[in-house]
Amino acid sequence: MLLQPIPATVAGAAARRSSGDSPLPPRPRRRFLAPIRADSPPISLSSASASSSSAAPSRPHKPPVCTADELHYAPVDGAGWRLALWRYKPPRNAPVRNHPLMLLSGVGTNAIGFDLSPGASFARHMSSQGFDTWIVEVRGAGLSMREYENSAESGSLTIEDVSGGIQPLDKQSTFETASLQSSNGYASDCDDLGIVALDEPPLLAELSNFFDRISKLMEEAVINGNFHEITEKVSALSEMVESSTIIGPVREESLRLLKNFQDQLDSWERFVSTQMDLTSEYNWDFDHYLEEDIPAAVEYIRKHSKTKDGKLLAIGHSMGGILLYAMLSRSGFEGVPSNLAAIVTLASSVDYTTSNSSMKLLLPLAHPAQALNVPAVPLGTLLAAAYPWASGPPYLFSWLNPQISAQDMMHPELLSKLVFNNFCTVPAKVVLQLTTAFREGGLCNRNGTFSYKDHLRECQTPVLALAGDKDLICPPEAVYETAKLIPKHKMKHRVFGKPQGPHYAHYDLVGGRLAIDEVYPCIVEFLSRHDLDLII
Repeated sequence: MLLQPIPATVAGAAARRSSGDSPLPPRPRRRFLAPIRADSPPISLSSASASSSSAAPSRPHKPPVCTADELHYAPVDGAGWRLALWRYKPPRNAPVRNHPLMLLSGVGTNAIGFDLSPGASFARHMSSQGFDTWIVEVRGAGLSMREYENSAESGSLTIEDVSGGIQPLDKQSTFETASLQSSNGYASDCDDLGIVALDEPPLLAELSNFFDRISKLMEEAVINGNFHEITEKVSALSEMVESSTIIGPVREESLRLLKNFQDQLDSWERFVSTQMDLTSEYNWDFDHYLEEDIPAAVEYIRKHSKTKDGKLLAIGHSMGGILLYAMLSRSGFEGVPSNLAAIVTLASSVDYTTSNSSMKLLLPLAHPAQALNVPAVPLGTLLAAAYPWASGPPYLFSWLNPQISAQDMMHPELLSKLVFNNFCTVPAKVVLQLTTAFREGGLCNRNGTFSYKDHLRECQTPVLALAGDKDLICPPEAVYETAKLIPKHKMKHRVFGKPQGPHYAHYDLVGGRLAIDEVYPCIVEFLSRHDLDLII
């Protein structure tokens, strides 16, 4: 039997289809893992038929976190992985399409970003337009699992996270999140700080200086890893607060902030100390996705969908789009038609050299030795730890939210759900390879012998490349740097956002509040047109 790992989520997901009048699922109760056999058939939401007939064959329950109609698993031959594929079937009254649609998400993300809630679901919208829609979770992401996880010993336990959802707590989850779960934690009480009520200049100055020092200590700890030295400095800051003129709730909150910060340092230190044990667990790079995972997913979708010419339509966000470009480049190099009827890339590029992308923050890992010393980056845990300080006073990480969504483009609860539930641990080898996109020649294969931009000029697949005007991760100029390589008669390029607003940041093309009215129709029109192009 397999114990299915369930990533953190704001659940209530099993009832998502019946709660269309609410932008968010209801707050969940604690849920438990459902055993799933390795040889189980695709899991379907067929509760109505199941309840109407007691004679119907029993099926294992689909994990509540999966809000798709069906959950499939595609084996990756020789890799020891089974990729989770979330399937959304078109309603009967939807237009009939000739090709299934494959969705690929960004680095270190799972399927949830494409299906945040009934009122904010890109996947569900595309299926409503007649597209048999499949979200692919590559190895290490979401519900994808290793073959050896059919052992009870490698199963997962679950804990409730700060947002009320469920996340896996297994042997690989060495970065603890206890400090985020406490009812007394910083995340739950930031509305009660009373900071804005302070109007005495000396107190404001001292408070500003205090939080500035905290921020610098955190940055120093993450960059240098000098945890013991930072611990001593935190203790000194604690003494400073005890003896300072800061009074009332601000003083108490400052001490609590210090404690939470210390807890995070302790957890990070434990994570780093166990990194070498994770080398074999996170031993893959971008090329593994490209050469093994995506071909396995494509072949599985082709076999289980109605495709008249064996081709798929595909949409890729961020790294998902980079994978699609790499597929087209490989096809051009080999001189063979791609198995894609048309693609849409959202905030993607294989060459960032001309842009001021915030992805340059990855460059400190560009040296192979550093990547090997830290084989995995706990992206999800780090974002979850930072988010409370980005969304509430004292806004130590105020730079974080604009990386994801522009101002007023996402409902705060949806943004919170995205941050707490959509991100996973990323192998450093993946990060290392992606940093080549900042070097001359753009993104290269693992050996540096093949540039994925070199053969895009031979592309014969229609491409729609979309960008957000305020995307700090993949700026419009980076998107254009790749788009201009595609033959003009095959490329359509567009930037969303207006000078006076509203603006689009990195995720807004998928889940921004205006995407359903502005971005989705553009995508549907493009894919519908090329869905009619059949080569049999």
